[in-house]
Amino acid sequence: MLTALKVIVTVLYVLVCVALVVIVLLQEGKSDGLGALNGSSGSSYWEKNKSRSAEGAISKLTKILAAVFIVLSVVLTVAFG
Repeated sequence: MLTALKVIVTVLYVLVCVALVVIVLLQEGKSDGLGALNGSSGSSYWEKNKSRSAEGAISKLTKILAAVFIVLSVVLTVAFG
């Protein structure tokens, strides 16, 4: 019973790891690029509503997957280590 649970948690852990890598690679960089030269402050409509866009959803998903990754890491270490 314990080994079956360990296999299930390990498979879930690997899937979360792969999903986390893919989601991180999908994110855009945080650099301003050439926009920093003219002093743009990032107060555009796009910057204000970024959380409602696909990029905002990817950011939220990254935080959720990172939390799941940490919890699964602790579970695998404490329960099965």
